[in-house]
Amino acid sequence: MRSRRVTGLLLLAVLLVVVCLASIAIGAKAIPLDHVWSALFSPTGTEDDVVVRSLRIPRTVLGLLAGAALGLAGALMQGHTRNPLADPGLLGVNAGAAFLVVIGIHVFGISSLTGYVWFAFAGALAASVAVFLLGSTGRAGATPVTLAVAGAAVSALLFGLTSAVILTDVRTLDAYRFWNVGSLAGREPAIAAQVAPFLLVGVLIALATAPALNALSLGDDVAKSLGHSVTRTRVLGVIAITLLAGSATAACGPIAFLGLIVPHVVRSFTGPDHRWLLPASALSGAVLLLTADVVGRVVARPGELQVGIVLALIGAPFFIALVRRKRLAQL
Repeated sequence: MRSRRVTGLLLLAVLLVVVCLASIAIGAKAIPLDHVWSALFSPTGTEDDVVVRSLRIPRTVLGLLAGAALGLAGALMQGHTRNPLADPGLLGVNAGAAFLVVIGIHVFGISSLTGYVWFAFAGALAASVAVFLLGSTGRAGATPVTLAVAGAAVSALLFGLTSAVILTDVRTLDAYRFWNVGSLAGREPAIAAQVAPFLLVGVLIALATAPALNALSLGDDVAKSLGHSVTRTRVLGVIAITLLAGSATAACGPIAFLGLIVPHVVRSFTGPDHRWLLPASALSGAVLLLTADVVGRVVARPGELQVGIVLALIGAPFFIALVRRKRLAQL
């Protein structure tokens, strides 16, 4: 099992390098790999150099960060809720981010993506805190069931409020739908730098809580008997999910299915051990998001399909197949 896990991680790392090169080389203007190499290490100011360094590299870096964050957040979400159909949106992250983006556009007149990102992150954080507080009420505290129910309730409320705002203002609707489609295109290079610190903190918290999450998967009583604090582990999990999914959603818009798909694929060679599952999910999430972005550029050339649309086309059949599995409840 250990050799299979190590081999799987190495293959994912190699795939990530290949996909990053493809993301830099492939687009409306195809750039040969030798020109890519020249642009990376010995630029001379040619058109290819400008495209690679000003457009393709920032887009690839953002895709790598967002994909890794969403894959890792999906694995955390499924582990903490013990729900195989959970994804980061279950904690209200997407709904909270979308609502405050709309408020930022409608009330404060925000018109740039670098402005959206802070409203989206604040909304994701506020929604996650609200879900955790609602899910923690009662004697049992925060449990997978109460968190899921609270997340569904908060998401429904926020999506209703979002719809109420955008249906009354055409300008807000036009600006909001550009962010809401989920895309790596048109994002300014500064956005990756803005969200990177939050992503780094989220990754560190997630990896640090992996042993406790393994114990928690055996049940709350077993985790307590092994010396782990269930409440602390869940609080840290919510913080990590909020930082990871909130940052990725703020930067790229809501991207569905990636957090759902990746953990299930990765478990085929890591098993349920979160010490291996979490880093593998991060690598796999980055590979899947960048691959979907490259596919979107190829199938509609010279235009492109947004990465959120490509992942929806991939994720919907996967979701249906997952629901139809006989042993779905076993996680």
